[in-house]
Amino acid sequence: MLKGSRDARLRRLQPISIHGQLSYDVLYAFDDNPDQVHVARVGPEALDAGLEEGALVRLDFLVGVVVAVHPLAN
Repeated sequence: MLKGSRDARLRRLQPISIHGQLSYDVLYAFDDNPDQVHVARVGPEALDAGLEEGALVRLDFLVGVVVAVHPLAN
């Protein structure tokens, strides 16, 4: 996907620090294949407030890379 969005289920948000810079590993799965978990590493600016594990989220992609995560109503 060059540019677009796709809905997924948020499995986990794992904060990580690399040389003192905070990032997050976002683990998610698409509903059409819930057993395959994908991981995207993003900065805190890419995450909207109110994200909870198990929630439905919208992932924004650019050239196949997750660039933003938004919560959706369940």
